[in-house]
Amino acid sequence: MKAANICQFIRDIYQTDQFIPLHAPTFAGNEKLYVADTIDSTFVSSVGKYVDEFENKIEHYTGAAKAVAVVNGTAALHTALYMAGVKRGDFVITQALTFVATCNAIHHMGAEPIFVDVSPVSLGLCPKAMDEFLFQYAQVSEYGCIHKLSGRVIKAVVPMHTFGHPVELDELMLVCQKWNIALVEDAAESLGSFYKGQHTGTFGDFGAISFNGNKVITTGGGGVVLCKTAELGAQTKHITTTAKVLHPYEFSHDEAGFNYRMPNLNAALGCGQMEVLTDYITQKRKLANHYRDFFMLSDYQFFVEPKYAKSNYWLNAIVCPSVEDRDELLKITNITGIVTRPIWKLMHHLPMYKNAIRGSLNYSEHFESLLLNLPSSPSKKLINL
Repeated sequence: MKAANICQFIRDIYQTDQFIPLHAPTFAGNEKLYVADTIDSTFVSSVGKYVDEFENKIEHYTGAAKAVAVVNGTAALHTALYMAGVKRGDFVITQALTFVATCNAIHHMGAEPIFVDVSPVSLGLCPKAMDEFLFQYAQVSEYGCIHKLSGRVIKAVVPMHTFGHPVELDELMLVCQKWNIALVEDAAESLGSFYKGQHTGTFGDFGAISFNGNKVITTGGGGVVLCKTAELGAQTKHITTTAKVLHPYEFSHDEAGFNYRMPNLNAALGCGQMEVLTDYITQKRKLANHYRDFFMLSDYQFFVEPKYAKSNYWLNAIVCPSVEDRDELLKITNITGIVTRPIWKLMHHLPMYKNAIRGSLNYSEHFESLLLNLPSSPSKKLINL
């Protein structure tokens, strides 16, 4: 299949000869109304009705016991790691095939990442690879899971639901239980994705979702911590609001907290976006079906959702026949005004994480070389195709 044919197919889908972004925000609901209401109220910062309303909408949609809205996805993951008990000097297992924010959150806790391979089924952290790494390099003691060579604690694992495709959570939770490791889900990309009927980010005690401008829905910036219980939710809310003790006028704080509160202005935008989320997911899954059918008889492999999952298809992905084919398609699409992107560089290829401990990364390296993301914005034009 020629790159020119792929370009024309994408233009036919979006019915335009103009610039086509990778994933643009769509505003089709009451966003302007709610944002204007926030401005009129003057409560544009961290106090206002829309923060509570947005959190309630997220809880209702995901099934989380408590959702705590924060300033961005990295803050959400940082908070989740803090609440999960990660300490300075700990190790946290994650995947090398991820966006850098996953590792940055670990780094800012004073912890260090350990990289294990991803699964070809999900593009996310592989439970088998994790178990094999731990069998070789770790042991369980009264202090938790210990890295044998250094004596340091392996405190948590952070799988990322890559492009919205849920990881193999049943198997991963069994490995976590076996090795006494906390599960913290990086669900930044997976709002609207379900594993066997349960929303991602709700399997461990904590999960983190992003509402950056390029996500399924956006609050401009923003993120949310999903909490397993109401009690954990209350503690998480407390730590993200500078650990301020409630009082009519005194300023009293009982620990070193974070000032991570989502502004009411952003939450208002999110409330409008939540009202059209189901429609957006329908559009995105329809788009994924068009891509799947188009590439079915080609030498490009469209990456489909795992059989156990219903994915939001945040970013559609194809695995190219060769590095040369990938590079040619990247070049031609971007020159002609269609944004495509390679997957992220593996984390140990970045200077700050080059010395991180890692297992075999064969699948990660395979996808780094061959995978490419296609335009994935939801569009009502897709409904009648």
